Amino acid sequence: MIGARSIVLLTLLVCVAGCAGYQIGNRSLYPTHIRTVYVPMFKSNSFRRGLGERLTEAVMKEIELKTPYKVTGNPGADSVLSGEIVGETKRVLIQRNSGEPREVQVGLQVVVNWVDRRGNVLRRTEMGPLPPELVDVGGTGNVTAQVGHSIATGHQQAISRLAEQIVSLMEAPW
Repeated sequence: MIGARSIVLLTLLVCVAGCAGYQIGNRSLYPTHIRTVYVPMFKSNSFRRGLGERLTEAVMKEIELKTPYKVTGNPGADSVLSGEIVGETKRVLIQRNSGEPREVQVGLQVVVNWVDRRGNVLRRTEMGPLPPELVDVGGTGNVTAQVGHSIATGHQQAISRLAEQIVSLMEAPW
């Protein structure tokens, strides 16, 4: 006859065995065969200086902050995450009675490519025949001149949003 202690022990063993394949923490969100990421300077088709450099820096910080990966300066890393700013938009959201813009929205569109050491594509966004406004990865920032914002602050807001989106693309598919 099986005692109560044996039943509890058997139940506990079955519960623990059922969770054997689960992982805890952010490691479970990302491909496990990657440990290091090389991020070359993002290219930029914009006439505004420094956008590629600022986006590269933001992406590297976001990778270090939110993923288990280590960003390295070595092109021979486990993977390479590259990208290009392919579009830039600016549109008026609110206009004054005089016709001058009161609030403006700036936007950046990016194409991203993430490959492992062997050249296998881990993630890629394509331009294809679509206009830059319809690319999967885009970020916007609002500019309100009355409160001291400039196009540069709007771009920084867009860059921060882009960096979050790019790093979220590195998550393993469900």
